Amino acid sequence: MLSVRLICVGKLGEKFWAEAVKEYTKRLAAYCKLEIIELPEQRLPQSPSQGEIEQALDKEAALIEAKIPQGAAVVALCVEGKAMSSEQLADYLGKLAVSGTSRLCLLIGGSCGLSERVKQRAALRLSMSPMTFPHHLARVMVLEQLYRALNIAAGGKYHK
Repeated sequence: MLSVRLICVGKLGEKFWAEAVKEYTKRLAAYCKLEIIELPEQRLPQSPSQGEIEQALDKEAALIEAKIPQGAAVVALCVEGKAMSSEQLADYLGKLAVSGTSRLCLLIGGSCGLSERVKQRAALRLSMSPMTFPHHLARVMVLEQLYRALNIAAGGKYHK
């Protein structure tokens, strides 16, 4: 069974985000072993300089890197990443399984994104859209797409 670690910078604040994550966690249990790790987002002043942002991203990168499992295929969610259909994501996950990779690590940055250092570790930079979404919504979206892709790979009807 696929082992998935979702590393997220920032906590889910509102109850409705947590409820959505709980629902997809329940659904995903049939397809993978899911672990969600929340890391603290670095605090920034109201109007941070580029240097302050980079320093915060570096600190977050160190926390993220410490949680990436050995041998996992790393997927960084970032706006400049590759856009994929649900079927293409299912195909990507299938190719990982065929290659013998049983661990997947998905990375979602905080409000300033992910550091370039972390993105360079990724086997895939994945974009959900050219639009920008709050990281709370991105977490729900990536869990939904992971569920959809694994359902497709299993021959399910959810995606229709």
